[in-house]
Amino acid sequence: MQVRLEKAFPIDASASVAWTLLRDIKAVAECMPGAQITERVDDAHYKGQVRVKLGPASATFKGTIEVKGVYANKREIQLLGKGSDVTGASAASMELTAHIRRSADGKCEVVGRSEVTVSGKMANFGGRMMTQVSDQMLKQFGANFANRVIAMGEGAAASTAAARLSAQPKELNALALVWNVIVGFFKALFGAKKSNTVG
Repeated sequence: MQVRLEKAFPIDASASVAWTLLRDIKAVAECMPGAQITERVDDAHYKGQVRVKLGPASATFKGTIEVKGVYANKREIQLLGKGSDVTGASAASMELTAHIRRSADGKCEVVGRSEVTVSGKMANFGGRMMTQVSDQMLKQFGANFANRVIAMGEGAAASTAAARLSAQPKELNALALVWNVIVGFFKALFGAKKSNTVG
Protein backbone atom coordinates (compact mmCIF):
# COMPACT_ATOMS: atom_id res chain seq x y z
CA MET A 1 0.00 0.00 0.00
CA GLN A 2 1.32 3.43 -0.94
CA VAL A 3 0.50 6.89 0.41
CA ARG A 4 1.68 10.07 -1.35
CA LEU A 5 1.67 13.43 0.41
CA GLU A 6 2.95 16.96 -0.15
CA LYS A 7 2.99 19.60 2.59
CA ALA A 8 4.43 23.06 3.17
CA PHE A 9 5.21 24.48 6.62
CA PRO A 10 5.96 28.20 7.18
CA ILE A 11 9.02 29.04 9.28
CA ASP A 12 9.66 32.36 11.02
CA ALA A 13 13.32 32.42 9.94
CA SER A 14 15.50 32.97 6.89
CA ALA A 15 15.92 30.34 4.19
CA SER A 16 19.67 30.08 4.85
CA VAL A 17 19.14 29.16 8.51
CA ALA A 18 16.48 26.58 7.63
CA TRP A 19 18.76 25.07 4.98
CA THR A 20 21.51 24.66 7.58
CA LEU A 21 19.16 22.50 9.66
CA LEU A 22 17.79 20.54 6.69
CA ARG A 23 21.30 19.30 5.88
CA ASP A 24 21.68 17.90 9.44
CA ILE A 25 20.27 14.37 9.00
CA LYS A 26 20.35 13.57 12.73
CA ALA A 27 18.46 16.75 13.65
CA VAL A 28 15.92 16.25 10.85
CA ALA A 29 15.22 12.66 11.97
CA GLU A 30 14.68 13.80 15.54
CA CYS A 31 11.97 16.21 14.38
CA MET A 32 9.73 13.13 14.22
CA PRO A 33 8.58 12.18 17.75
CA GLY A 34 10.12 8.88 18.80
CA ALA A 35 12.74 8.85 16.03
CA GLN A 36 16.49 8.95 16.46
CA ILE A 37 19.68 8.18 14.56
CA THR A 38 21.59 5.41 16.34
CA GLU A 39 24.59 5.08 14.03
CA ARG A 40 26.26 6.97 11.20
CA VAL A 41 27.67 4.42 8.74
CA ASP A 42 29.10 7.04 6.34
CA ASP A 43 28.10 10.41 4.87
CA ALA A 44 25.15 8.90 3.00
CA HIS A 45 24.00 6.01 5.22
CA TYR A 46 22.57 5.98 8.73
CA LYS A 47 20.89 3.51 11.07
CA GLY A 48 18.01 4.55 13.29
CA GLN A 49 14.85 3.63 15.12
CA VAL A 50 11.34 4.90 15.86
CA ARG A 51 9.59 4.12 19.15
CA VAL A 52 5.80 3.91 18.78
CA LYS A 53 3.41 3.93 21.74
CA LEU A 54 0.06 2.18 21.27
CA GLY A 55 -1.89 2.46 24.51
CA PRO A 56 0.08 0.79 27.32
CA ALA A 57 2.31 -1.08 24.84
CA SER A 58 5.34 0.18 22.93
CA ALA A 59 7.03 -1.05 19.77
CA THR A 60 10.34 -0.21 18.15
CA PHE A 61 10.90 0.03 14.41
CA LYS A 62 14.52 -0.25 13.28
CA GLY A 63 15.80 0.73 9.86
CA THR A 64 18.16 2.66 7.65
CA ILE A 65 18.26 6.09 6.03
CA GLU A 66 20.07 6.73 2.76
CA VAL A 67 20.84 10.24 1.56
CA LYS A 68 20.06 10.05 -2.16
CA GLY A 69 21.03 13.62 -2.98
CA VAL A 70 21.82 17.06 -1.54
CA TYR A 71 21.39 20.06 -3.87
CA ALA A 72 22.62 23.33 -2.40
CA ASN A 73 21.63 25.35 -5.48
CA LYS A 74 17.94 24.67 -4.81
CA ARG A 75 18.22 23.92 -1.06
CA GLU A 76 16.87 20.41 -1.56
CA ILE A 77 17.57 17.03 0.00
CA GLN A 78 16.38 13.55 -1.03
CA LEU A 79 16.17 10.69 1.47
CA LEU A 80 15.16 7.03 1.39
CA GLY A 81 14.20 5.36 4.66
CA LYS A 82 13.37 1.69 5.22
CA GLY A 83 12.46 -0.19 8.38
CA SER A 84 10.47 -2.90 10.11
CA ASP A 85 9.31 -3.63 13.63
CA VAL A 86 11.42 -6.02 15.71
CA THR A 87 8.92 -8.86 15.20
CA GLY A 88 8.93 -8.46 11.42
CA ALA A 89 5.11 -8.18 11.35
CA SER A 90 5.13 -4.76 9.66
CA ALA A 91 7.50 -2.94 7.36
CA ALA A 92 7.60 0.51 5.78
CA SER A 93 9.69 2.58 3.40
CA MET A 94 9.59 6.29 2.65
CA GLU A 95 11.05 8.37 -0.15
CA LEU A 96 11.23 12.00 0.91
CA THR A 97 12.18 15.09 -1.04
CA ALA A 98 12.30 18.32 0.98
CA HIS A 99 13.38 21.80 0.01
CA ILE A 100 13.47 25.25 1.54
CA ARG A 101 11.49 27.91 -0.31
CA ARG A 102 12.00 31.60 0.38
CA SER A 103 8.82 33.57 1.16
CA ALA A 104 7.98 37.06 -0.07
CA ASP A 105 8.36 38.47 3.47
CA GLY A 106 12.01 37.35 3.72
CA LYS A 107 11.11 34.29 5.75
CA CYS A 108 10.70 30.78 4.36
CA GLU A 109 8.88 27.47 4.38
CA VAL A 110 9.92 23.84 4.15
CA VAL A 111 8.14 21.89 1.42
CA GLY A 112 8.10 18.11 1.61
CA ARG A 113 6.94 15.43 -0.84
CA SER A 114 6.83 11.85 0.40
CA GLU A 115 5.79 8.44 -0.81
CA VAL A 116 5.24 5.91 1.98
CA THR A 117 4.86 2.19 1.31
CA VAL A 118 3.67 -0.11 4.08
CA SER A 119 3.21 -3.87 4.32
CA GLY A 120 2.19 -6.44 6.90
CA LYS A 121 -0.12 -5.52 9.78
CA MET A 122 0.22 -1.77 9.16
CA ALA A 123 -1.37 -2.21 5.73
CA ASN A 124 -4.59 -3.40 7.41
CA PHE A 125 -5.43 0.20 8.38
CA GLY A 126 -6.54 0.92 4.81
CA GLY A 127 -5.50 3.65 2.42
CA ARG A 128 -7.70 6.45 3.78
CA MET A 129 -6.68 5.89 7.41
CA MET A 130 -2.99 5.63 6.49
CA THR A 131 -3.21 8.89 4.53
CA GLN A 132 -4.81 10.71 7.46
CA VAL A 133 -2.38 9.29 10.03
CA SER A 134 0.55 10.19 7.76
CA ASP A 135 -0.88 13.70 7.50
CA GLN A 136 -0.94 14.01 11.32
CA MET A 137 2.65 12.75 11.49
CA LEU A 138 3.79 15.31 8.92
CA LYS A 139 2.11 18.10 10.91
CA GLN A 140 4.09 17.08 14.01
CA PHE A 141 7.28 16.88 11.97
CA GLY A 142 6.68 20.31 10.39
CA ALA A 143 6.02 21.95 13.77
CA ASN A 144 9.15 20.41 15.31
CA PHE A 145 11.31 21.36 12.31
CA ALA A 146 10.09 24.97 12.48
CA ASN A 147 10.76 25.10 16.24
CA ARG A 148 14.29 23.74 15.76
CA VAL A 149 15.05 26.40 13.17
CA ILE A 150 13.68 29.19 15.37
CA ALA A 151 15.56 27.81 18.40
CA MET A 152 18.83 28.30 16.47
CA GLY A 153 18.30 32.06 16.77
CA GLU A 154 18.24 34.37 19.78
CA GLY A 155 15.69 36.14 21.94
CA ALA A 156 12.28 35.25 23.33
CA ALA A 157 11.13 33.41 20.19
CA ALA A 158 14.17 31.11 20.34
CA SER A 159 13.56 30.39 24.03
CA THR A 160 9.90 29.58 23.41
CA ALA A 161 10.78 27.26 20.52
CA ALA A 162 13.41 25.47 22.63
CA ALA A 163 10.84 24.93 25.40
CA ARG A 164 8.41 23.39 22.92
CA LEU A 165 11.10 21.02 21.69
CA SER A 166 11.98 19.90 25.23
CA ALA A 167 8.31 19.01 25.77
CA GLN A 168 8.26 16.85 22.63
CA PRO A 169 7.20 13.25 23.43
CA LYS A 170 9.92 10.59 23.29
CA GLU A 171 7.58 8.14 21.57
CA LEU A 172 5.24 8.48 18.60
CA ASN A 173 1.76 8.14 20.12
CA ALA A 174 -0.16 6.09 17.56
CA LEU A 175 -3.45 6.24 19.49
CA ALA A 176 -3.26 10.04 19.64
CA LEU A 177 -2.75 10.17 15.87
CA VAL A 178 -5.74 7.91 15.25
CA TRP A 179 -7.81 9.91 17.73
CA ASN A 180 -7.01 13.15 15.88
CA VAL A 181 -8.11 11.50 12.64
CA ILE A 182 -11.41 10.39 14.26
CA VAL A 183 -12.04 13.87 15.70
CA GLY A 184 -11.32 15.44 12.32
CA PHE A 185 -13.74 13.02 10.64
CA PHE A 186 -16.62 13.91 12.98
CA LYS A 187 -15.91 17.63 12.75
CA ALA A 188 -16.09 17.39 8.97
CA LEU A 189 -19.23 15.22 9.13
CA PHE A 190 -21.21 17.43 11.50
CA GLY A 191 -19.87 20.61 9.93
CA ALA A 192 -21.15 19.43 6.54
CA LYS A 193 -24.55 18.46 7.99
CA LYS A 194 -24.87 21.82 9.73
CA SER A 195 -24.09 23.76 6.57
CA ASN A 196 -26.56 21.63 4.60
CA THR A 197 -29.25 22.27 7.21
CA VAL A 198 -28.73 26.03 7.12
CA GLY A 199 -29.16 26.01 3.35
